[in-house]
Amino acid sequence: MANKIKIETLHLFSILDRKLIELLKSLTLEEWNSQTVAKLWKVKDVASHLLDGNLRGISTSRDNYFGEISENLNSYQGLVDFLNHLNLSWTSATKRLSPQVIINLLEITGKEYNEHLQTLNPFDKAIFSVTWAGQETSPNWFHIAREYTEKFLHQQQIRDAVGKPGIMTKELFYPFVDTIMFAFPHSFSNVSAKNGTTVSIEVSTDIGGIWNIIKTNAGWELDKSKTIDTDARIIIEPETVWKLFSKSWRPEQVRDKVKILGDSTLAKQALNIVAVMA
Repeated sequence: MANKIKIETLHLFSILDRKLIELLKSLTLEEWNSQTVAKLWKVKDVASHLLDGNLRGISTSRDNYFGEISENLNSYQGLVDFLNHLNLSWTSATKRLSPQVIINLLEITGKEYNEHLQTLNPFDKAIFSVTWAGQETSPNWFHIAREYTEKFLHQQQIRDAVGKPGIMTKELFYPFVDTIMFAFPHSFSNVSAKNGTTVSIEVSTDIGGIWNIIKTNAGWELDKSKTIDTDARIIIEPETVWKLFSKSWRPEQVRDKVKILGDSTLAKQALNIVAVMA
């Protein structure tokens, strides 16, 4: 990738963290136990997972400490299985923590993690690649953007569960969806088409945008031109986007929530984007 930050997210971390703390402090005990769209997790589990993200980020990236590792990380599925194990063991252990303890720890670790991310050269090689985008190595700016999508997604899961909106705005949602669209060309890596074939995703409303992929000799390439002619297009609402591309909803569940234009086979393939390790 060229030495240009394609998605600026670092300045949004403190805003997102502040909104998270305000949200969590407003919850009743009943709301902490609300079921989220992440089927295995209630609100408290999601908040605990966000805390784990801060702590793991600080430990690995700042302190170069990796703790528990697995010998089976040579495949995508092996990595997914390992991460699922880490997530389950953490949320199980933190069930003994009170909501107030979790809030306090999120305040402390969020600040520390943000401070560390500020020290990274955005163009240096990141400690972890963004595997869901098909990358073997990634620059720090993209790793940071990926971390932003995690913070946005899980906070939105909590807000969705308790009916308290607040982050589905242009400022906060657009960088989230702009980042996850890097998974768009990767999701077509095994799709054959003639050069010049173009598939588009339009996320509706003023907080969305248009993303295209174009088939070239080198594969499928991402393009954000808004006036490009397309062979297939999907029009999808923001609320559907964050649930679908995080695998909370499946493609077959959203067929009546999206509008498909042009080649339906190509368009339906775009519903298989996955921008999380799952």
